Amino acid sequence: MSRYRGPRFKKIRRLGALPGLTSKQLKVGSEQSRSSKKSQYRIRLEEKQKLRFHYGLTERQLLKYVRIAGKAKGSTGQILLQLLEMRLDNILFRLGMAATIPQARQLVNHRHVLVNGRIVDIPSYRCKPEDIITAKDEQKSRTLIQNSLESAPREELPTHLTLHPFQYKGLVNQIIDSKWVGLKINELLVVEYYSRQT
Repeated sequence: MSRYRGPRFKKIRRLGALPGLTSKQLKVGSEQSRSSKKSQYRIRLEEKQKLRFHYGLTERQLLKYVRIAGKAKGSTGQILLQLLEMRLDNILFRLGMAATIPQARQLVNHRHVLVNGRIVDIPSYRCKPEDIITAKDEQKSRTLIQNSLESAPREELPTHLTLHPFQYKGLVNQIIDSKWVGLKINELLVVEYYSRQT
């Protein structure tokens, strides 16, 4: 199954706020309240879908991340969120260099972004502490990132990132702390969902 390209508000209405999916705001009152009782399976499925649509992953990619997190030492859910948050497209979004994660993915695919002075065109590139992320030294690249920096609402920057807006530069200081994850999610339900499948 390929990446989701359908109506984004439809997903937001069903799953709740997904800040990485779109920068547009859902109109107040268009939120539908369903009073039907959710099954345990549906609760886990919705948490998994929330993660998938927020980070823009395919089912196969998410399953791969869950398996990597399962093999690592520590809490599988916490490691899963760290892996997803340290993706290059997500780091660009969190720095404010892109309005949404799909926009960040496009910047990376079109070779507008350098990591440690080298062009990286893989959105799933896993950033490490000490990585320096900059715009390419071309007017077009800098204009695209400047527009995002100016239009993005200034939210508090996570402690694992530092932004130098006038130099079009971001710095990864450390691995993300779980309290700074930009999505309200119960990652343990996602792990439980996949543990039933494997």
